Amino acid sequence: MAACRRLAAGLRDPQKVAAFQRLCGVEGPCGWPDAEQRAGGRGPVANGGPASGGRREAAAAGAGGPQGWRRRPRRNSLSEEEEEGCQEFSTRSRLLYYLFSLGTELGNELFYILFFPFCIWNVDAWLGRRLVIVWVWVMYVGQCTKDVVRWPRPASPPVVKLEVFYSSEYSMPSTHAMSGTAIPLALLLLSYGRWQYPLIFGLILAFCWCLLVCCSRIYMGMHSILDVIAGFLYAILILIVFHPVVDLIDNFNLTYKYAPLIIISLHLALGIFSFTLDTWSTSRGDTAQILGCGAGVACGSHVNYLMGIDLDPPPDTLPLSLSSLTVTVFGKAILRLLIGVIILLLTKVAMKKATIPLACKIFRIPLDDVRKARQRMEVELPYRYITYGMVGFSLVFVVPCLFSFMGLS
Repeated sequence: MAACRRLAAGLRDPQKVAAFQRLCGVEGPCGWPDAEQRAGGRGPVANGGPASGGRREAAAAGAGGPQGWRRRPRRNSLSEEEEEGCQEFSTRSRLLYYLFSLGTELGNELFYILFFPFCIWNVDAWLGRRLVIVWVWVMYVGQCTKDVVRWPRPASPPVVKLEVFYSSEYSMPSTHAMSGTAIPLALLLLSYGRWQYPLIFGLILAFCWCLLVCCSRIYMGMHSILDVIAGFLYAILILIVFHPVVDLIDNFNLTYKYAPLIIISLHLALGIFSFTLDTWSTSRGDTAQILGCGAGVACGSHVNYLMGIDLDPPPDTLPLSLSSLTVTVFGKAILRLLIGVIILLLTKVAMKKATIPLACKIFRIPLDDVRKARQRMEVELPYRYITYGMVGFSLVFVVPCLFSFMGLS
């Protein structure tokens, strides 16, 4: 038991994260690792961030910093860190920076709003719905676990923060690692046999996808090695539990008479529960967003079933083959993606403009500072849930109907 504790402590050591960053050519300002001592021993504070004095010392020392391609961390619009608190860093390898930036984007909203629509509209709606179900449960369990365990991000210094998108969230487990494990593995499990392709191709894709996402979180300085390993194993455990019942859940969403009422109520209750676990952080909004999207997709699928709209490939075409891909088919797929994503983004903007002021008016919350208003549960939960619920509903019902009307089905 003592050996396990020592192993866990070693894997959680921020020095190992910093060593991996240095191996990849990432450096903070000159003399920055010693800023903690020069700041009078104040040390790291708030969720892995450096003390404010240490930041100023580091910035001053950074004037003559190491040569390299200098960057500032990407920031989240809701993050409370001021611009002066962002640690400028340098990297000797632009290739690794862009490679790991791609890896970390595989767990961000931009990827999801492209991947799931492309899969549902252009590949296989049957497969896409099931991937959404897996994604919702994996991310919900992961986000709630973060707020229960409450481990801070790796200490900075010695770790260099290359992004501050999720710096207000806790660290254990890595939900990027969870989604980066669950989605490619679920894609392999659900598609193999339904689609004709070599198994080795699917295994290589899943391995590379998972490895890239997991390593990117250490490179970005957002997770310890232990966080990433725990996220990887946690995702596999959740897949073992949920994969056997994914078909039952999808069939329930489609066919059960009162499915929309149960889906909306359950997802809303789960969102309220997650909001009670801790104070505000971006994880609460992300959780409501994920639940809303899952509920919207499920309800839209149910409406499709009631109206006799079948987006799934006909059974007599199975197993599906990639050999049918032509220039015309590819062109229509790209056109569907462009038009559909524009509609989803417009839906998101319109619902955001409507729900935030409405929620503030109903709960009598001042709208002077929108950022602070959105950090209130009474505003953020309905805003995220309704907005992304409509995005999910449009994804599987509104946009396919538009494609049918335009002759793009």
